[in-house]
Amino acid sequence: MKQLKIKDNQYEKKESFSEVASIVKRVADKTLGNLQNEGIFVFPESMNDAKDITREQFILQSYNDKYCTGNVMGFLGMESERIVIESRFSVGDKDYFFQYLLEKVLDYPNFVNLCTDMNQDDMVYHLLLFLFPYYLKSAMRKGPFKTYICKKYNDRNINGVIDIARHIRLNTPFIGNVSYNQREYSFDNYLMELIRHTIEYIKGKSYGYALLKNVKDEVKLIVESTQGYCASERRTIIEENKKNKLSHAYYHEYRSLQKLCIMILQNQKHRFGLGNRRIYGILFDGAWLWEEYINTLIGEQFYHPMNKARSGQQKLFSDGSGLIYPDFIGKNSANRIIVDAKYKPIRNIASGDYLQVLAYMFRFDAKWGYYIYPDIYNSDVKELMLNQGVTFENSVSPRENNGVKKVGLSIPYACDNYQEFVNQIQKSEEKLKQYFKEDL
Repeated sequence: MKQLKIKDNQYEKKESFSEVASIVKRVADKTLGNLQNEGIFVFPESMNDAKDITREQFILQSYNDKYCTGNVMGFLGMESERIVIESRFSVGDKDYFFQYLLEKVLDYPNFVNLCTDMNQDDMVYHLLLFLFPYYLKSAMRKGPFKTYICKKYNDRNINGVIDIARHIRLNTPFIGNVSYNQREYSFDNYLMELIRHTIEYIKGKSYGYALLKNVKDEVKLIVESTQGYCASERRTIIEENKKNKLSHAYYHEYRSLQKLCIMILQNQKHRFGLGNRRIYGILFDGAWLWEEYINTLIGEQFYHPMNKARSGQQKLFSDGSGLIYPDFIGKNSANRIIVDAKYKPIRNIASGDYLQVLAYMFRFDAKWGYYIYPDIYNSDVKELMLNQGVTFENSVSPRENNGVKKVGLSIPYACDNYQEFVNQIQKSEEKLKQYFKEDL
């Protein structure tokens, strides 16, 4: 197997991609919107709602003799070729940082060490399994999926269209029953059955019940809704869902769940990319992962408007225009602060980043704005006081107690194993939490 490891948001010589030419040919200079229909799973499921990722973003974009990677991390594969896109903030052979972000944000137990020597196909496959509870919970917020189905009956209570061929086959000689088909609006349909098959498959894993523990209510509802479940009909259910993919915008969460279930069940036996020329992959928006990770650390002290969930939206102006979603708004109204999670090095936080946070500070009467970024250099907190006055009057001076601060969360490096990384980054987390407790 040919494998290439690269970092997100980096430039690489085109010649270094020679061993994975088939993948490059399929993804280079193509947008995520194009590739999402070719077997590449992008997380979060709605790219339009992600923080810094859009359907027009590229995985690999040509710049003269180089390729530039985008703001996504994950895995791509095709036949015997594999590309692993690691976090630019990871140091060493193992991307412990990416694994830790997934573990914290997706809230799955560490049953499988994704940084062990398992091959990339198994790694991607386990990631798909770990995503299932998240997508199930997201879809079930809209209630169980209900649609029209064709039910086949063979009894004396005729209430539908008679199926003559089936009637002759089943009721010869005639004993009083009639075979007929009836169109019903039911919860026990092809999609709910697909979800049930996926649940039963995951239960068969050694860690299955632990993985489904956080969605036990959703699982119970699915089981109760699929009384017609039959384990031997899995292949039929998969094919029916492939022919009836959801297209209505209202059900986009179910559409993503349907796609995920098909990928899990189809590849349980054949794995990814074997025997065909289809590309596969799973990609994560780095900025979204970082923001949600920071929310697990400081969320109790802040409001967290979520663009993705369309919750907590704020308006700039009294007429309702100027929709904004600051990452974090301090709950202390007497000392309101704004926090922006930035998945970028400290030197890249500038210009537009300043203007955005300053606008939020002005809107919410905050004296201070903060940027939290991944720090691999153990940098000190950088404090920038906001100026007042104009140069034309020679009256420029720093304001008192008003400005922005860049606060780094130290990312461990040179760790011998994943547990050592976890122990060290937890110390960094405590330091960050303590910093905000003191400032608030």
